Amino acid sequence: MNHLGDAFIDGTWRPARGNVLDVIDPATETSAAKITCGSAEDVDEAVSAARRAFGDWSTTKPADRADVLDRIVAEYDRRADDLADAISTEMGSPLSFSRSVQVVMPRERFVMAAKIIRDYDFEERVGTSLVVREPIGVCAFITPWNWPINQAASKIAYGLAAGCTMVWKPSEVSPLSAVILSEIVASAGLPAGVFNMVQGEGPTVGAQLSAHPDVDMVSFTGSTRGGVAVAKAAADSVKRVHQELGGKSANLILPSADFKQAVAAGTKLCFRNSGQSCQAPTRMLVQRERLAEAEQIARSAAEDMKTGDPREQGTDLGPLVNETQWRRVEDLIRSGIDEGARLVTGGPGKPEGLEVGYYVRPTVFSNVTNDMTIAREEIFGPVLCLIAYDDIDEAIAIANDTDYGLATYISATDTGELHDAARRIRVGRAYLNYAPAKGDVPFGGYRHSGNGREQGVHGLEDFTELKAILGFAAA
Repeated sequence: MNHLGDAFIDGTWRPARGNVLDVIDPATETSAAKITCGSAEDVDEAVSAARRAFGDWSTTKPADRADVLDRIVAEYDRRADDLADAISTEMGSPLSFSRSVQVVMPRERFVMAAKIIRDYDFEERVGTSLVVREPIGVCAFITPWNWPINQAASKIAYGLAAGCTMVWKPSEVSPLSAVILSEIVASAGLPAGVFNMVQGEGPTVGAQLSAHPDVDMVSFTGSTRGGVAVAKAAADSVKRVHQELGGKSANLILPSADFKQAVAAGTKLCFRNSGQSCQAPTRMLVQRERLAEAEQIARSAAEDMKTGDPREQGTDLGPLVNETQWRRVEDLIRSGIDEGARLVTGGPGKPEGLEVGYYVRPTVFSNVTNDMTIAREEIFGPVLCLIAYDDIDEAIAIANDTDYGLATYISATDTGELHDAARRIRVGRAYLNYAPAKGDVPFGGYRHSGNGREQGVHGLEDFTELKAILGFAAA
């Protein structure tokens, strides 16, 4: 990782010309490295390089693009440990979790994209017409810190597969893994200008990319507030805006569920990645008469999780990513107490013995009503809200009573109960009995959770334009 001061533009690493930022290790609160952000000139040069490369790259055969993705996977495997170490350093993910999840999931994005385009037909006959899917053009990718490589890979892999060229702005909070991934992609033998990477902050590099007249599509993953800013910046150039934003996912424990297993598993899933996941099941809905039982199970599951140094074996929860996020989560925990929720375990303040580092006590609230701040806002920390319901109709109404619509989780042994709830909740993904995430189906949300889809065939198609050629004679 020798390129912390560089941007990757037009096939070469070159010194970036913007300001220098410290990369803070959230476990130690000290600087782990420094990066150099891109300047306005760097962004313009990267976009121009992508524009020049588009003509040739967009006409390559899908099989050739799949071969490039295969080469990326081969180099990715060689650098997997480097990526895991970087992710743990820059955003506090436990090293075991970085290795087994944070690094494994992005690999599948490249593998799946290659597999799909080897079989995908970009042309379809409709009567005497031909409907063609063509790459949309130059894409700007703006990605977050919480899943720094997974969210980037969802865009880069499918953008390349579709025949697009791109400029990637990773989060300035998690730039170390971005350099490594850029080195991996650069090693695959792509033509100059197809892939470009410029580090920088959202209000500068991100805003410039969003508004740039030579960018055809901007794909953003991050907060809803950030997504609104991107959409406004992109509006004047009428480019496509693709957004994967926030969430406040409900976790319905229905009457027929294996109650103890469902509550315990849902608690631990809520706290995964220290709660810093957009689709975390943060609102657990349980029958009112079983609320006290749920409290005991959730408390036991939360207190069983080890919070500590992400480099130590056995750590389940590392620190939050930075001081800003830590203060926000602490404020929201206090708001839950102030608004009358009952604190089951956890609460404000750092865990005992962890005075250095942005650590949060795994926290469970009960007697939460859906109008409380902790039930409405995306906390992005290890905080679970237990909400009681009287019947299934009320549970579904509570699940749908949110500005978001990214995911829901539903536990039941009654198949009819399970499937009916999945169809009635308005979200982009429904996980039944904690089914594992899959990369061959679309990911994205309704309402304030964004628009567009990533992954699978539908994710590929979001990087294309449709052209109808009428009167197209058969060969």
